[in-house]
Amino acid sequence: MLGSFIKGLINVVSNIDPAQFIPSPPPPPRRPVNFAEAHENDEEKQFRRVFQQLAGDDMEVSPSELMNILNKVISKHGGLRTDGFSIESCRSMVAVMDSDSTGKLGFHEFKYLWNNIKRWQGIYLSQDADGSGVICSRELPAAFKAAGFPLNDQLFKLIIRRYSDEHGNMDFDNFIGCLVRLDAMCRAFKTLDKDNNGSIQLDVKEWLQLTMYS
Repeated sequence: MLGSFIKGLINVVSNIDPAQFIPSPPPPPRRPVNFAEAHENDEEKQFRRVFQQLAGDDMEVSPSELMNILNKVISKHGGLRTDGFSIESCRSMVAVMDSDSTGKLGFHEFKYLWNNIKRWQGIYLSQDADGSGVICSRELPAAFKAAGFPLNDQLFKLIIRRYSDEHGNMDFDNFIGCLVRLDAMCRAFKTLDKDNNGSIQLDVKEWLQLTMYS
């Protein structure tokens, strides 16, 4: 049964050209605070001051802190229909963005995530043609393509089953959660695809590390 499931999943993704996917560039490596602050422009310095207020003394954002930040922000946007970001979705977002495996987001990781969310929010609002506050199934392909991820029909249906409601509608928190994961998985694939031939090889340890902490 497991074999047939995996075979079916492979069939779904086997005709995808990874070159068509355009994930965001990876966040810069973490650097000592003194060095980073000395090389920041005015915009980055302003963002760091905001980050310090949000992150607290440890200067890192935990999943629960991320949940509180995102839910506070989206509560001010009436055009976004959402049930709110759950702690599980925020754990997943932190995991796929956590380049140094601390379990929290440092300044550059958070800034990278924040900028992506702002960009994807703009796509979400622009693709919500009927103003319903959700992206319906007929609007989703264009929304994902605008975000840099043209999906084939089979993968699109998988994502609908995982992230949309029973009517095929995707609200804002699920849209963001899906794109954060999709973006991170595509970046991971492109990093591992050293020959740029559209395929990678993983042993079971590498597979589990890639899939379980995400």
